[in-house]
Amino acid sequence: MKDHGDIPQLMAEIGQRAKAAAVELSVASAEAKRHALEAAADAVWAQRSEIIAANGKDLDYGRDKGLSEAMMDRLLLSEDRIAGIVEGLRAVAGQEDPVGEVLAEWDMASGIHIRRVRTPLGVIGVIYESRPNVTADAGALCLKSGNAVILRGGSESFHSSSAIHACLVEGLRSAGLPEDAIQLVPTRDRAAVQEMLTMVDTIDVIVPRGGKGLVGLVQREARVPVFAHLEGIVHIYIDRDADPEKALKVVLNAKTRRTGICGAAECLLIHRDVVDTIGQGVIRALMDAGVEVRADATLKAIAGTQEATQEDWGREYLDSIIAAKVVEDEEGAIAHIRRYGSQHTDCIITENDAAAEMFFRRLDSAILMRNTSTQFADGGEFGMGAEIGIATGKLHARGPVGAAQLTSFKYLVEGDGVVRR
Repeated sequence: MKDHGDIPQLMAEIGQRAKAAAVELSVASAEAKRHALEAAADAVWAQRSEIIAANGKDLDYGRDKGLSEAMMDRLLLSEDRIAGIVEGLRAVAGQEDPVGEVLAEWDMASGIHIRRVRTPLGVIGVIYESRPNVTADAGALCLKSGNAVILRGGSESFHSSSAIHACLVEGLRSAGLPEDAIQLVPTRDRAAVQEMLTMVDTIDVIVPRGGKGLVGLVQREARVPVFAHLEGIVHIYIDRDADPEKALKVVLNAKTRRTGICGAAECLLIHRDVVDTIGQGVIRALMDAGVEVRADATLKAIAGTQEATQEDWGREYLDSIIAAKVVEDEEGAIAHIRRYGSQHTDCIITENDAAAEMFFRRLDSAILMRNTSTQFADGGEFGMGAEIGIATGKLHARGPVGAAQLTSFKYLVEGDGVVRR
């Protein structure tokens, strides 16, 4: 890896190149962007052996660093996962181009005609940790939305991200688009992150993807606007009118399909009336699946559970661990989620429409679900092809951030010699 001694100068140059590329990309044709993404997808698949070899170096690095099993799973690239990256690139390529979309238009009595149309944000900085697929997702979504992007992957995914980035650049080159439209910071030096947070002249928004430490750092220190979620503290509430089969199926999938993603369930709330029926069955099934259940005073009577402490409420495990608590009713579940949740994703299991409507109305999480695995909290599953992250703030973007959410808008006003009285 090349030594980059002067990080401020390096990042300033990257920023200037990105800003220049963003000007070109903002007026690039939909066809050129689609061509670039399809060519990048072809390159990723053609070079999958090289990408897996690069990923092997990162896995060795991760083991030496003592990464957790969940983090190692996030880092791993198999041929199936590379096929998923290719599918994501093609899905984004096939979507309607958001740039120039007319969001609304109207006439005024004064004689002016007004259109509100989508326009790119400009330059997006993405700072992420161990998931190398973010390189492809973020690059694709920014390109589709007409934005240049500066990618700063985690030190543990350095080689994998570099290999995937080379494929994205190959796609840009094939389509005749500026190669600086998608840049990867070529150093593991943490000083590059600090520089990105203050590059207000060249970066329009920062998107952090990673753990609480990274996201908290970005939110505290960034001078550039941020789209972020701090944690995915995901709750599932089993109502007294839950269907037992649905409850079992949904909770098991939400916790065990992939424990290290932000949509994985972290806390199970159970209505008191179904503790001895559905509750017992679900908790035993979780333990049979290898999940450690940290239970409250009532549920710890179930053999095999561990006693929960106060620290277990509002905790993101990203591991085969779940907290479990009995609540009196949906009011109790809502109160618990309001106190300990992170406004990411929360779910109710019920056949009672009124209970579901109350849950949806009184909680303000970015994503609320009913009888559905929280593992669906993903831009790809929402039809966005991919996502650059899940935003839990309330300004500009919220929930899965896809290509459309990476745009702003401008007003186009036309008249026929109209003057204001």
